[in-house]
Amino acid sequence: MESSQLLKGVLDLAVLAVLHERDGYGYDVVRRLREAGLEEVGDASVYGTLRRLFKAGALNSYVVASDEGPHRKYYGLNDTGRKMYSAQATHWNLFAATMAALLKKGTRDDT
Repeated sequence: MESSQLLKGVLDLAVLAVLHERDGYGYDVVRRLREAGLEEVGDASVYGTLRRLFKAGALNSYVVASDEGPHRKYYGLNDTGRKMYSAQATHWNLFAATMAALLKKGTRDDT
């Protein structure tokens, strides 16, 4: 199974998790996801996810001046985003536990 396919299904949750930790601008979110181990995450995918989550009402945005170039648009979770993060994290943890149990059982059956 390719990790890029798995990533598509959990990118919203991954972005919400990064922003739950602290606000960030687009490339900062990309960098933090990659540092967390999601090396294959694409810039365009993250920017699209940020826009979609913002349109869905899960994120606030604000602009901060930068000494190193153009202003940066920061995103942060609002109440809707925090609720979305909590719900998606709960679903993910249940799904991951189910998969871990299935894989453990499958490993026992192979021996």
